[in-house]
Formats: sequence, C-alpha cells, structure tokens
Amino acid sequence: MKIGVIMGGISSEREISLKSGKSIIDNIDKEKYEVVPIVIDKREDIITKTKGIDFALLALHGQFGEDGTVQAVLQTLGIPYSGCGPLSSAMCMDKDVSKSILEAAGIRNAPWINLRKDDEIDFNEINKLGYPVVVKPTHGGSSVATFIVKEEKDIEGCVEQGFKWDNEVMIEKFIKGDEITCPVYGDKMLPVIAIKPKSEFFDFASKYQDGGAEEIVVELEPKLQQEVEKMALETYKALKCEVYSRVDMIVTEEGIPYILEVNTLPGMTKNSLIPKSAAALNISFSKLIDMIIEDSIKISR
Repeated sequence: MKIGVIMGGISSEREISLKSGKSIIDNIDKEKYEVVPIVIDKREDIITKTKGIDFALLALHGQFGEDGTVQAVLQTLGIPYSGCGPLSSAMCMDKDVSKSILEAAGIRNAPWINLRKDDEIDFNEINKLGYPVVVKPTHGGSSVATFIVKEEKDIEGCVEQGFKWDNEVMIEKFIKGDEITCPVYGDKMLPVIAIKPKSEFFDFASKYQDGGAEEIVVELEPKLQQEVEKMALETYKALKCEVYSRVDMIVTEEGIPYILEVNTLPGMTKNSLIPKSAAALNISFSKLIDMIIEDSIKISR
C-alpha cells in the first residue's frame, strides 16, 4: 500500500507540521507500507501531488489541513485519509462553532465573545466575562497569537495581533487551573496527561521546545477521572469526531473540569501528547500509526 504522508501546508503551523510528518516517516512500518513524503507548499498541491497514492496520512495542522478543506478534496478525489471528516474538522477548527455546540450539549466550557474584523470591541461584554481573559485567533492553533490579558488597556493591541493571523478573534474567560489532555481513540479515552508548562500557560514554546513543559501520564482521583472521561467522550461524539482526536481541558483548584478545545489532527512529533499517552498502554508509535491507518480505511465516506 502506497501511503502519502501529507505535511507542510500554508498555515502558521507549517513548521510543526513538517516535524510531525518527519516523525511519522521515521516511525512508520516501512516493511508494511511504501511511504511517500508529500510536502504541501500551495493549495493545488493537494490535488497534483497526491496522484497514485492509496492512502493519505495527514500530518497537517491549522487552516487548510485541520479545517476540513483538505479532507473534502481527498474525499472528492476518492483517496482515503486519516482521522476526522470535513464537517468534524471544520467544527473543531472554528472554536466559536465548537464552543456553541458544546454549550448546546450541556458540556462545560468557558464563556466567550467572538469578534469579526468589522466588529467593534464591546468592553462592557468583556467586563462581564471578568479579567483575566484569553485573546486568540478563532481558527488558530499551537497557541499562536494567544494572549492572557489582565487589563482593559491591553485588549485592543492583542485583538489587533490576533487579526493578523485570522479573520475572527475570540475573547474567552481565563480559567485558572491545571491543564490536562485527554486523547480519545474510537470510543475510548486513552490515559490522561497532565501538563505543567514552565510559562504562564501551555504556549507555543511549551508545546514544541524540549523541556518547555512537564507532561506526565496521570490517574486522576476516581470521581474526577469519571467526569473527565464522560466529558471527553461526549465532546468527541458531539463534534462528530472519527478515529482519534485530542480533547484538551483545564481543571480548576476546586476540581471542576472545563473543555478548552479539540484537536482533530494533534501533533505527532517526539514531544507530542498522543504518542506519550498511547505509550502508557504499551502501544508503540509505529503501532499507533498502524492503528490510525487501519481504522481510518474502515470508515465509509
């Protein structure tokens, strides 16, 4: 089977995607698969460079990769691909949409305001959220252009920075607590990983630099573990995820979990969280890649 590992792309997360792709290529079973690295430099590459492959193993992150666009093109071309479909990918990439769906499903997440480029900043509404707030691109990832804002005077500048990366910006109530990530594979939650960043939050440097954060597989206190698992699986289902996704949460000092976001194409570098979680179940990186390929092929779409 000829596997095309699709990486690169045109988003702010291109460099991380290239690292994910290289890591997958280094660890995939080359006795089992014929592996073809496919670097996306421009949009039309997803059509011209995928000819002749039997399966697209997606290592893309961010817009035009994680937002359902590439998935829809591959589906149109009749090329099976890894992970979530176009609708789920688009919903999870758009944090305003995903939070609205979670709210409708009664799944706890932080209150927020979403701004489009022509919208005026409503400081009264932000004051109702209460400071600090998090300002970030609505369709962003990897904590690019993400700021914790503690005073009203800093809002405008941070919103302006957010609009350099996206056409929508989200202002969300900052929930203080411990970050955890909950990989979901199929209908099961894999071991939870607690994240202890060296900086104020799990920012870009914490995610991708060696030693940027301490990431430990943990067993939560039974009642909290049960609630976190329920929320992770309900979130995965509400957002129509398939094969695998990573549900990120924050747990307050009082032990109340909130959904932060869902990653439909989580990082697959040596520092990434899903391979660490799978390893706790004695699932090697190579085996995990195998599972993703096999279970993605089973989906009829």
